[in-house]
Amino acid sequence: MSEIFKPARPAAVAEVLVQAKGAIEVRGRGSKRALGRPVPEGLAVLDLSGLAGITLYEPEELVMSARAGTPIADVRAALAEKNQELAFDPPDYSGLFGGRDAGTLGGAIACNLSGSRRIKSGAARDHILGFAGVNGRGEEFKSGGRVMKNVTGFDLSKLIAGSYGTLAALTDVTVKVLPRPEKIRTVLVFGLAADPAVGVLRESLGSSHEVAAAAYLPQDVAQTSAVDLVARAGASVAALRIEGHGPSAEYRCRALKGVLDGRGATEELHTQKSEIFWREVRDVAAFAADPVAQIWRLSVPPADGARVAGAIAARLKGRYFLDWGGGLVWFALAPLPDAGAEVVRSVLPPDGGQATLIRAEAGVRARVAVFQPLPPALAELTRRVKEGFDPDRRLNPGRMFADV
Repeated sequence: MSEIFKPARPAAVAEVLVQAKGAIEVRGRGSKRALGRPVPEGLAVLDLSGLAGITLYEPEELVMSARAGTPIADVRAALAEKNQELAFDPPDYSGLFGGRDAGTLGGAIACNLSGSRRIKSGAARDHILGFAGVNGRGEEFKSGGRVMKNVTGFDLSKLIAGSYGTLAALTDVTVKVLPRPEKIRTVLVFGLAADPAVGVLRESLGSSHEVAAAAYLPQDVAQTSAVDLVARAGASVAALRIEGHGPSAEYRCRALKGVLDGRGATEELHTQKSEIFWREVRDVAAFAADPVAQIWRLSVPPADGARVAGAIAARLKGRYFLDWGGGLVWFALAPLPDAGAEVVRSVLPPDGGQATLIRAEAGVRARVAVFQPLPPALAELTRRVKEGFDPDRRLNPGRMFADV
């Protein structure tokens, strides 16, 4: 049985990494343990869930600091009391991974997870102001501060975000927060095929109506929604999110519907149902009901989203939907020994695109490149960065790439 270390204070994390021998699995509450390549079995575990609690919250300054193991639910609850939010809207993948826990603030940052509003609000890495952590040598260090101007020299926050615990064990995180929108409206356009739907999404995002999120659900995905107007439409749905002060959101919603007149039948969701709908898109809820489907997440130029999804669908049995104005493709397919990796990556545009295997059995994730393979120069740079933070490859070895 693996030895488990659960420090209750940040300094104890360094003590564990100095005293423990060999490689170690770094995790928070374990909600995203199946995301990425599996680490070798039998490793000691550094459990950071004991480092929990909000240590600073200044609503007037739009800043919050918390221990890395603080549950996302606690962060959201504290922010809601002041009518504020995490604008990068980290998704809850517990439905995909069969859990009940949305995870921690440190986990959301470590995996750089963002919701549908990323196209307007930015990624998780754009909202981290600073952090403290411990590297593979057991050395405590920190970067950034409580405001953007405190970031001088190398911005390590951008490097740590999306490193999946392979560079450092986070102990504290400081993020900027923003006011919650007063109203949310969602314009729905029904019955479009994927190509014209992406055209509608891109046109709307390029308009003056400040669209905050844009997604396309084919009929087979739309019918799984908990929002009746979407599920019972019997058609595909292109969805456009508008938010802000009440009169402004209502005006922009009407204006956008006018721009889209003639593209297809339109409807409108108000705040409560909009929140349900966009939470489903953010959390990939449509694919959670099938526990064995292998799930891919592809990031491509928005103009290529429909083509890429269609090319995969023509060769592999599965379902898909598009987010980020067509730039994010979610694809669920029937289990295959290689998760269809060769097909999926063969249709990526040559000038840009990444495919990440989000869910598959551990054996498949050990055989297949879970993250987009790196070109030689970038792979060498990645190895050098890893060596700088963790020269003995102790932290989550192989979690992202087999040789890093």
